[in-house]
Amino acid sequence: MRSLIAKLPPSVIALLLQAAAFAGMLLFSRATAMRMPPLLFALMCGVLATALGRIAGLAKWWLLIQLLFVPALVLMLSLGLPPNFFLIVFLILLVVYWSTFRTQVPLYLSSRRIWEAMELLLPPPTPDKNFTFIDLGSGIGGVLTHLAVVRQDGHFFGVESAPLPYLWSWLRIRLGGYRNCQVQWGSLWNCDLLHYDVVFAYLSPVPMDELWQKARREMRPGTVFISNTFAVAGHPPQQTFTVDDLHHSTLYIWHM
Repeated sequence: MRSLIAKLPPSVIALLLQAAAFAGMLLFSRATAMRMPPLLFALMCGVLATALGRIAGLAKWWLLIQLLFVPALVLMLSLGLPPNFFLIVFLILLVVYWSTFRTQVPLYLSSRRIWEAMELLLPPPTPDKNFTFIDLGSGIGGVLTHLAVVRQDGHFFGVESAPLPYLWSWLRIRLGGYRNCQVQWGSLWNCDLLHYDVVFAYLSPVPMDELWQKARREMRPGTVFISNTFAVAGHPPQQTFTVDDLHHSTLYIWHM
């Protein structure tokens, strides 16, 4: 049973545990004839879902979601907001976090300090020779547009699977006139890394091992793979770069 659960995405596991906690609390309240206020009932559901999530091995941030999900839902419903409000919020979240359910990679935005640190990690300028750079999961295009201005000798590419961030970055590049920069809508797993001198990613811990294997297969000798914040287990980088931003981010650098 535990091995079967481990194959499911964390979001599905969390949803199933929420349903189990709700059913368990409902049976408990009926068996004991205990009538609890809705908010207290929701809090107890959250506590039970958190305990089940701990047993199932969910990450700590999922445990926080398990604890607060039903109480937050009850509080929102108590505000008497019109149904259209929830529909609009759902649609906004859908177009921003379109692929998070499948990829387990939420939208992370790199800080300006990261952009500036990336300048130091690009290939040195060489007369009559350009370099290529790709941002896997490029979000709203901050890294791409910043580096495209700083390094006119580079060709900067991005790939983004979430519709709203992709549209934002596409408009940002088009309206900003960044001629050495472009972004495409699609999956990073469909990108052939053979064509790039520098590959940059700011994803999550979940896909890093698979991405490392892809980089090892496809990247050319002498190219550079950079990950913001998330390392690759069992493969220490040749270089690290700590950035003085809000999160004290670390850039992990591998020379392929």
